[in-house]
Amino acid sequence: MEPVDAAREIVRSRFPQARAAFLAGSVLTTRRTSTSDLDIVVLLTGPPAPYRESLVHRGWPVELFVQTRAAWESFADREVAARSSPLLTMCAEGVLLVDRDSLGAELQARARARLAAGPPPVSRQELDDHRYRLTDALDDLRGCSDPLERVHLAAELLVRASEFALLAGGHWLGSGKWLSRRLAEADPELHHRLSTAAAGAAAGSPAALEAVVVEVLGRAGGPLWSGYLRR
Repeated sequence: MEPVDAAREIVRSRFPQARAAFLAGSVLTTRRTSTSDLDIVVLLTGPPAPYRESLVHRGWPVELFVQTRAAWESFADREVAARSSPLLTMCAEGVLLVDRDSLGAELQARARARLAAGPPPVSRQELDDHRYRLTDALDDLRGCSDPLERVHLAAELLVRASEFALLAGGHWLGSGKWLSRRLAEADPELHHRLSTAAAGAAAGSPAALEAVVVEVLGRAGGPLWSGYLRR
């Protein structure tokens, strides 16, 4: 069964009174893989929402995000404050499966507008906190002689440097594959160099990763360790 058909069947059978429902995720794109799941956001008028559930339907792994209007607003506000909003992304980019009272269209328009407006601005203190942690991890890599520790440090630096570049540039954050995708959208050239350098560092050649991390730090003040103060 095709993903949209499977998602509609789930919503019809489990949520016949749904006000709105969206299907989202990589399953709708050329990025679909053998493990892609159906991400389905459902809006109900009340209990049992809000809740989240994982299941399998006709061979499809499914993640249900079942909410009320109030819960949707609360989740969206919380995620925007954290500068990473899977919920807004799912509703903005997803297929509208059900829209009984125009709530789905309204939330989709609002999600698109909020994503287009960008995340909240980062404070100088928060940026310095990230600079400090990234600098500290870079120093650990420079002093590392254990090849297994180097793998972990390369992974940490890849994540921290990606987040720092996105924060400094005023872009949305993400986690896992979405961190990679956010950086690729914001700065494809940096995404390629940073990812390639991290792979090289994990394989035993850390010089390129050190250089690109220093470059990323230079975008917002450079390395920070001596003189850092946090109250």
